[in-house]
Amino acid sequence: MTRRVLVVTHSGRPEAVLATQEAVGALERAGFTPVLAGEDVPGDSVEDLELAIVLGGDGTILRAAELTRGTGVPLLGVNLGHVGFLAESERDDIGAAVRRLADGDYAIEERTTLDVRVHQPGGSAPVVGWALNEAALEKNEPARMVEVVIEVDSRPLSTFGCDGVVMATSTGSTAHAFSAGGPVVWPDVDSMILVPLSAHALFARPLVVGPSSVLAVEVLHRSPSSATLSCDGRRSIAAPAGSRIEVRRSPVPVRLARLTPAPFTDRLVNKFALPVDGWRGRGEAAARAARRARVDGGLP
Repeated sequence: MTRRVLVVTHSGRPEAVLATQEAVGALERAGFTPVLAGEDVPGDSVEDLELAIVLGGDGTILRAAELTRGTGVPLLGVNLGHVGFLAESERDDIGAAVRRLADGDYAIEERTTLDVRVHQPGGSAPVVGWALNEAALEKNEPARMVEVVIEVDSRPLSTFGCDGVVMATSTGSTAHAFSAGGPVVWPDVDSMILVPLSAHALFARPLVVGPSSVLAVEVLHRSPSSATLSCDGRRSIAAPAGSRIEVRRSPVPVRLARLTPAPFTDRLVNKFALPVDGWRGRGEAAARAARRARVDGGLP
């Protein structure tokens, strides 16, 4: 049985070209048949893939998610970018990662995605989209605000002028929503996040809602600027005045291959180079374990 692996790479970078050559060689030596992704990969060529290895940053992983979502094919990201929050492996670990894949020594993690519907004025049917990180509504005119009303579960919450509104998954909490001041949400928390961008309002705080909620944003008819909805920064939908954007949890996840069970806290520390000097957790945990051992053994 042929074991086919899709290779998705950031082809515009010389480093990515070299990494692709190395990955293809490692895959062939491990018994895989590499399939190099062009800009468009027919759906029937994706269905029978065992997995996809993605060489690049988070943007390249988002592109790979476009190719594989709904097929069950897991993605393994190899970071060639700066932060690479979705990546599982680093550039120097390609060979070891491929060997782990060949042995089936990895776990699958499913990440929630968003279903997006944009009801445009005069449109007979909504324009549909999806996002892994976020659906971001942003004004079209730099010198003017877009005026919106925010709705949660069919109830209005607030009206204000702003630069836009980001609606994100827990996965996307470390992307656009994070840079806009939203909270970091652990990926195993099944939630959605709404973050207003530069809102002129007394109440325009980030919101975290449950997985069954429906978020909606309407671009008011009186809005000084029209807007555009961007899904993961890759797919855009026009949102003129009078548009209504509805975002809900999708039943179709994106599947990520994981090589290590490292806690999300460690990933935050490593990716953002957070200072943790002075932490005594391990020493205190060891001391508690030693005290328990002495008590269990009847020692003072």
